Amino acid sequence: MRRYPPIADHGLIGDLQTAALVSSDGVVDWFCAPRFDSPSIFAALLDHEKGGHFSLTVDADPAEVTVRQLYLSDTAIVVTRFLTADGIGEVIDFMPVEDPHRAGDSRRLIRAVRVVRGSVRFRMECRPRFDYGRARHRTTTSPDGVSFATPEARAHLQAIGPVALAVDNGDAVATFTLDSGTLAACVLTTLPAGAPHPQPLSEDELRRTFARTRGFWHDWTARCRYRGRWQQIVNRSAITLKLLTYAPTGALIAAATTGLPEQIGGERNWDYRFTWVRDASLSVSALVKLGYTEEADAFRRWLGDRVRAGRTAPGEPLQIMYRIDGDPHLTEETLDHFEGYRGSAPVRVGNGAADQLQLDIYGEAVYGLLEAGPGGEWLAQLAGYDGWLALAELLDWLCEHWDRADEGIWETRGGRRDFTYSRLMCWTAFDRGIRAATQLARPADLARWTAARDAILQQIMERGWSEKRQAFVQSYGSDVLDASLLLMPLTGFISPRDRRWLSTLDAMDDELVSDSLVYRYNPEASPDGLRGSEGTFSLCSFLYVDAMARAGRLDQARYAFDKMLTYANHVGLFAEEIGPTGEQLGNFPQAFTHLALINAAMALDEELDREAAER
Repeated sequence: MRRYPPIADHGLIGDLQTAALVSSDGVVDWFCAPRFDSPSIFAALLDHEKGGHFSLTVDADPAEVTVRQLYLSDTAIVVTRFLTADGIGEVIDFMPVEDPHRAGDSRRLIRAVRVVRGSVRFRMECRPRFDYGRARHRTTTSPDGVSFATPEARAHLQAIGPVALAVDNGDAVATFTLDSGTLAACVLTTLPAGAPHPQPLSEDELRRTFARTRGFWHDWTARCRYRGRWQQIVNRSAITLKLLTYAPTGALIAAATTGLPEQIGGERNWDYRFTWVRDASLSVSALVKLGYTEEADAFRRWLGDRVRAGRTAPGEPLQIMYRIDGDPHLTEETLDHFEGYRGSAPVRVGNGAADQLQLDIYGEAVYGLLEAGPGGEWLAQLAGYDGWLALAELLDWLCEHWDRADEGIWETRGGRRDFTYSRLMCWTAFDRGIRAATQLARPADLARWTAARDAILQQIMERGWSEKRQAFVQSYGSDVLDASLLLMPLTGFISPRDRRWLSTLDAMDDELVSDSLVYRYNPEASPDGLRGSEGTFSLCSFLYVDAMARAGRLDQARYAFDKMLTYANHVGLFAEEIGPTGEQLGNFPQAFTHLALINAAMALDEELDREAAER
């Protein structure tokens, strides 16, 4: 078992309430249960010695084994293939999707094993370390498996087929040999403390569970309306967004992990297992365009509940992120006993940025609720008087509070400033609110909203524009460029072929773009209160492709998109960032990146089709 495999060296499996990472050599080194934001059971990715892991690999010299990993097409089922001189074995990892919309406290992780040629010897180690390695467990055996228990949680491991489980220092291990055509499995079920043993699976039930899981993903993928040039990678990104969605509430988390570094050995290590209003709201339009209106409406219900709930942050109607059930409390703590991925400490759980002031979220929230047009369930609710009043009250409040310095989209910890992007999204909030009030014939202080919208536009044009740089800049009075402004044309604030916008694109190309990879901003020119550097942001790289396509620079946009796809990992997943030598950095996989990939593909398709029609 490698001490710390590359971040990108993983596939993602899940059941729409939590998820697990499976490394390309067959090790589950990240798994939290029963929810995405629950304490970990396996976290070797953050501490090789103390985090715990669940490995199922061939029992042979790694130098004599070739390993390949893939997804079964259009599913979230990961297959890790081991090719040896004696035979070929496969480990098939999946989590059954069973009643996903009902929040449950039990999860199942199934690791099936088969040999397709010859004979292969396997070794299994299940070494759970509950509560981020802080809780010691008690191990017991029974005829149907091995159980691990703490005062707060427990897990049960069942073996199917010729697998004899043994206990090794409180953990479960096994070594077994399979011949061609033989099937075995290790099934881990997580349970609340005190719960009885789960009902054991038979081999027939295992096969049926696999077939149902595969069928669920095939049926879900078949609903996708995308028929463009990049079908496979768009489908994979859509499945990834689905895997990162907590089905009981519809909330989309930012990433499946916490603590993976933006710079190896650095301190930029955050917990992304929560729902950012920004990220998730911007996903709504893409989901609707792909045909996933059920998922879009589920999130809008979640977001609508946050709007109606009102103030949770001091004096603010919304905060920038919440737990997946809408809980606003995300107290940040450090896991000082974990060394961090390749020594990248501190490892944080919770997120202290939740209390930051980021005014852009109001624009993204309104955009998410209204942008997709009539037909969505939440929009139908808005036609109801109470729903509309909640949104109108939010916009009335924003009329008095948009013109403030804040921490900005990138959650910098270097002090508040007048960020241009925050003003842009406040403009978006008023613009979409005015449109909705008119279309739905709902009561609204349109004169006040219109005055605020127009004041913001004028302010951005006067103070967010730098004559020196001939570009829109990160904050008023600065000359720093910021890739978040690549969203300007998407909001409708400016035409994608406006003179000022094309000049801004040129400036970004000179300063923020490196061989099609895009930095968020220059931390040296705009200190963010943190030590160290970071890689290029894959989100921003796809936003750049989108902006270039809409600007009519199609050859450049398509080449940049094709190059970006080469940075995907072996199964089509992206982390948050890409380092200087092409390595993936940061939490993994990141939802916002896959959302931006989908949008960039659709924008490119639209513009390429338009160009072809005009020939």
